[in-house]
Parts: sequence; structure tokens; C-alpha cells
Amino acid sequence: MDTDAFAAVHEADWDRLEQLSKQRRLTGPEADELVRLYQATAGHLSAVRTAAPDPYLVGRLSALLGLARGRVAGAHELRLSDVARFFVVSLPAAFYRVRWWTVVVMVAFVALAVVVGAWTASTPGVLAGLGSPAELDRYADEAFAAYYSDFPAPDFAAQVWTNNAWIAAQCIGLGITGVFPVYVLGANAIGVGQAGAIMAVHGDLGVFFGLILPHGFMELTAIFIAGGTGLKLFWTAVAPGRRTRARALAEEGRALITVAVGLVLVLGVSGLVEGFVTPSALPGWAKIAIGALVLAGYWAYTIVLGRRAVAAGETGDLEEDLAGHALAQAG
Repeated sequence: MDTDAFAAVHEADWDRLEQLSKQRRLTGPEADELVRLYQATAGHLSAVRTAAPDPYLVGRLSALLGLARGRVAGAHELRLSDVARFFVVSLPAAFYRVRWWTVVVMVAFVALAVVVGAWTASTPGVLAGLGSPAELDRYADEAFAAYYSDFPAPDFAAQVWTNNAWIAAQCIGLGITGVFPVYVLGANAIGVGQAGAIMAVHGDLGVFFGLILPHGFMELTAIFIAGGTGLKLFWTAVAPGRRTRARALAEEGRALITVAVGLVLVLGVSGLVEGFVTPSALPGWAKIAIGALVLAGYWAYTIVLGRRAVAAGETGDLEEDLAGHALAQAG
């Protein structure tokens, strides 16, 4: 095929299709003409790809068809059913598919925090490296608890939510490196372990758990989810399975963005607990019970709705008409 001659023959039709696609209002005959030219141009693109896949011409016709498709099919408007589907199907399915990654990250995090805490508490030299005796006394007696009550609850909750949502987004967005989630999780585990060691040495381990557990149940689980999600994306790049690597990353990437959006909401709930429940005058057992109920609610939501959605073939990815149609592949 002579692509220059082919383009010269159909140039007028393509120009007319572009004009109609950009026109704000169409009459009945013009709408019919738009559909006819759209179908014809789709055939032209198929012929070019098959006989003479000229990159410039393929790119031009693809862009033109994308523009025309928006006028022919109309833009996708957000409906109440879309919102319901996200919360009942897409989000729990995405959470459910990373559940084992979440559990593995959780076990590794807790193990590292416990080892670091025990080592720090039993090694005077390591403890001394965290601060002078006066500084450690002040941290255990005042600073640790003051962190949760120095600011108004709404401001503190918003600050915590923003900070943790940003950490979670980075773990997912940079997860494909395989390094950043490990670094973030490791640094946080070491920090938690060292804080616990300081409080334990000063006889305030009960205060430590009483303040960290109410919100920490859900807050840390959200960070575990983010870290596990990022590592899952990294593993998809390493071992895409029977899919092509590009297709696997595209599908998993879109599904994991669903997790990122969901974690913003999860961390919002955690921030409310940290801002309003943790520094409150409630008994310690009541605070911890509230945190445990929040965490139980998350896992019930994930396991009950997520299992059902995944069994029905859902992955948390966009629907096909929004994600784009994928070519069939052997195997």
C-alpha cells in the first residue's frame, strides 16, 4: 500500500470527521454523517495497520478516532450506580487480592519492631544513642503523650490523615521499584520499636500501648496494605505470568490505584480515631476496643464482599469500556 496515495484519497473524509467531532452542535444529518465517517475511518485505520503500519498515519488516525468516539459514544458520566459498584465490588475486590501481601508485610513489620525494641531496651549503648538521660525521661514522661493532645482534635486528625495518605500513595506509586516500600516500612518499624523501648525502660509500656493501639490497629494496617500493594506491583513486573508484562502492569496498576483511593478513606477513619479517641478521657480498654472494632470492620468488609467479588471475576480494575479493550493472546 502506498500510504501517501491512500492518505490523499481519504484526506477530505478525515478532515470532515475532525470538523464534525469538534463542532459543538450537530443536526440530524450531520450526526449521521459523523457516525458514517467514524466507521469508515476505523476501517481505514485497520487497513493501514494491516498493510502498511506507518507510525505517523496510525497515530493520526488513532487520535482522530479517539476524538470522534467521544462525540459518537458520549462521555462517561458518574452515576450513583458507579459509586455503589466501587464500594461494593471494585474496592473490596482490590483489597481482597492483596490480603496475603498485607499479612506478610504485617508479620515482618511487627517482628522487626519487636526485635529492635528488645535489643534497644537491653543495650545501654544503643539507648544512649537515642538521647541523653534527661531527654529520654522527658520523652517518656511528657512528649510521647503530648503528641496526641497538643493540637485541637480536628486539626490533628487532618494532619495525621494527610501525612499517612501521602506515605501510602508513595508506597504504592513507587512500589514498582521494590525498594521504596521496604525502606518506608523498615524505617517505621525501627521507629516504633525504639519508641516502645524507651517507654518500657521508663516503666511506661502500658501508656505506650494505650496510646498507640486505638488508632494504630487501623493506621498501621493501612500502611501494611500500601506496602504490600506496592510490592505486589513490583512482583508483577518480575513475574507477569501468562500475560505480557505490559498488559499485566497495566491491569494490576489500575487495580492498585483503586487500593490507593480506598486507603485515603481508610486513613481518614484512622485519623478520626487518632484525633478524637486516642487523646480522649475514655478508659484505655474502651479506646483499644474502638480501634479493634474499626480493624474488624475493615477485615469483615474485605473478606465478605471481596471474596464474593473476586469469585465473580472482579479484580478492582476498571470496566472494559473504560480501561480499553485488550487484544486476545494465546495461552
